[in-house]
Amino acid sequence: MQVTSVTRYVLVAGEASGDILGANLIAHLKKVQPDAIFEGIGGPLMEAQGFTSIVPMDRLSVMGLVEVLGRLRELLGIRKRLYRSCLNNPPTAFIGIDSPDFNMPLARKLKQAGIPTVHYVSPSVWAWRQKRIFNIKKSVDLMLALFPFELPIYHQHKIPVVCVGHTLADEIPLESDVSVARDALNLGQVKGPVFGILPGSREGEVSRLAPLFIETAKLIKQKEPNATFLIPASNKERRVQIERILQEANAEAVVIDGKSRTVMGASDAILLASGTAALEAMLVKRPMVVSYRVNKLTFAIMSRMIKVPYVSLPNLLANEALVPELLQDDATPENLATRLLQTWRSFVTDKAIQSKYLDLHMMLRKNAGAQAAQAIVDMLERKGK
Repeated sequence: MQVTSVTRYVLVAGEASGDILGANLIAHLKKVQPDAIFEGIGGPLMEAQGFTSIVPMDRLSVMGLVEVLGRLRELLGIRKRLYRSCLNNPPTAFIGIDSPDFNMPLARKLKQAGIPTVHYVSPSVWAWRQKRIFNIKKSVDLMLALFPFELPIYHQHKIPVVCVGHTLADEIPLESDVSVARDALNLGQVKGPVFGILPGSREGEVSRLAPLFIETAKLIKQKEPNATFLIPASNKERRVQIERILQEANAEAVVIDGKSRTVMGASDAILLASGTAALEAMLVKRPMVVSYRVNKLTFAIMSRMIKVPYVSLPNLLANEALVPELLQDDATPENLATRLLQTWRSFVTDKAIQSKYLDLHMMLRKNAGAQAAQAIVDMLERKGK
């Protein structure tokens, strides 16, 4: 085993939201440890901070209990490669960013080998598969949680945890000007309402949700002939995929490369996949409808395991049905169109929901990257690293 005195972190992020968190964390760790080395698996934002990714991040971007089976051999091979690399050249710490099904088994083995382990973004043990908390205790030296409601279960099981807030809450202004966002997208003077359509960033998500969302847009267009629809594409492959689905549906929308947050800011209302995008839409202060579909077997299994009444982060944070959720069989074009139009029309005069959006934004504004970096440094100092 090679021992090195160089501060070196191995980080693993498996999707776009993790890339955002990882980049922000690296930027703040560099402020206190300017000579530190960062490598592992991450996306373009992390790479822009000097991070070296051994495989493209999208190789880990797979969702669903059934869907992962088709990629299992590849995923296990990547994890084994990382494990052996860490044993041969032990990092100062291993930091898993979300993607718990990939990161937790790796963290457990590394912790057993004496390597300090951190997990950034609490798995939803408070919502489902609650027995995972015992494995988490064996796997991590420090949990970095994003939301206050996640802390009690860690305190109960005496797992070191720090609530750092969310970097998106730090980045996004408390007020968002729709005209500025529309100017940035060169929309000009649109005549009618603008709807953001966000079917996700993964190939599987887009294949399931984009046809559904585009059919919804066609129904809205019948009732609002001057409506404009904006669809951000996370990369070139997704753009090609979205444009093909639009063509097959004989539908029109403005497909935009990236800039999903700007699309949200330019929209009067948003139809989106459940996930971090719902939190981002809340922080941008736009009305939304959250929807999702997965493999039927996956949904059947998860439905029996979930212990909370909501799936979207705005509702979980508020502990009430702040935004409509239409999932699986309820997610029909007719239902989605009706609810999106209702939500758009009522939001402007609904001061209560606007106030709750702002309150939740303020609650999550904690300078997340700096908090997370300091918590990691403090943990390493306690361990004498």
